Amino acid sequence: MPNKSAALKEALKQRILILDGAMGTMIQEYKFEEEDYRGERFKDWHVLVKGNNDLLSLTQPDVIADIHRKYLAAGADIIETNTFNATTISMEDYEMGSLSREINLESAKLARKICDEFTKKEPHKPRYVAGVLGPTSKTCSISPDVNDPGYRNITFDALVEAYIESTLALIEGGADLILIETIFDTLNAKAASFAVEEAFEQAGITLPVMISGTITDASGRTLSGQTTEAFYNSIRHIKPISIGLNCALGPDLLRPYVEELSRVCETFTSVHPNAGLPNEFGEYDLEADEMSVEIIDWGKEGFINIVGGCCGTTPEHIKAFANGLAQIKPRSLPELDVRMRLAGLEACNLN
Repeated sequence: MPNKSAALKEALKQRILILDGAMGTMIQEYKFEEEDYRGERFKDWHVLVKGNNDLLSLTQPDVIADIHRKYLAAGADIIETNTFNATTISMEDYEMGSLSREINLESAKLARKICDEFTKKEPHKPRYVAGVLGPTSKTCSISPDVNDPGYRNITFDALVEAYIESTLALIEGGADLILIETIFDTLNAKAASFAVEEAFEQAGITLPVMISGTITDASGRTLSGQTTEAFYNSIRHIKPISIGLNCALGPDLLRPYVEELSRVCETFTSVHPNAGLPNEFGEYDLEADEMSVEIIDWGKEGFINIVGGCCGTTPEHIKAFANGLAQIKPRSLPELDVRMRLAGLEACNLN
């Protein structure tokens, strides 16, 4: 593992690495119904499970494997495990919290197997498995009750416990790195980061960590109210291999925040935007050739080290990114002044 981590860091210095695209978008193409999600094992489950995409790692593993293969064939270097909602917290939406560990473990094993297939065929281009920890369906910073601003439906300790279980299973399944993504609440990210460190200690192994936040709208802030730089200041002490942005916005609207992150970030940057904003049918209209124009320009401007796609993106998008960025050098890490970098909703940098 240490050698593979070193190889990943060296690769990031040499070229822009390609992350995969949306798992949910690809699953939608199969038009699965309730019985497809249930499979034989869960045919008598007491609540509806349609929409529980993470469960498909158990009930439709061949489909998930095929999606991984399509992204790798398109040029992806890093494949995300099908575990975005696989924490005990999010799985309780389907009363399946007890399955969390198994889903994380089997999803990681599945991604590991497919990555190894491609690495064996192309040893000069190793593929990496990113064990995904999603934001969960609950937020530690914001009350879900407008009439009670002080109320919280989750605690920091409960988040940590859930994230530790998921991380240990992802490690056991063969993840090369841990990706904490779609962070809309920085306190959730801190819980995840703390849990990952605890899991590393328990497992006796340390993997690279990617952290990716979400700017929720044109205000340029996360849901918990932080600007891009404030979010960065809040998590930089974790020393992840990369800090990035994903989801919510298309590449055009996300561009100023990608540029800002590139300016303030001392480590590698990652971005995986949506294929534009959803239309009135909830679908994404930005085609691969249109989206790649913006992505390639980010590369030319020196904004990015890792790039992929979020909602609405497909292997066609990833192929266009990979081809367009193949000859473009990755972003160089900046040398920033030594400062005390603090954050509330805004960044506060003191020298």
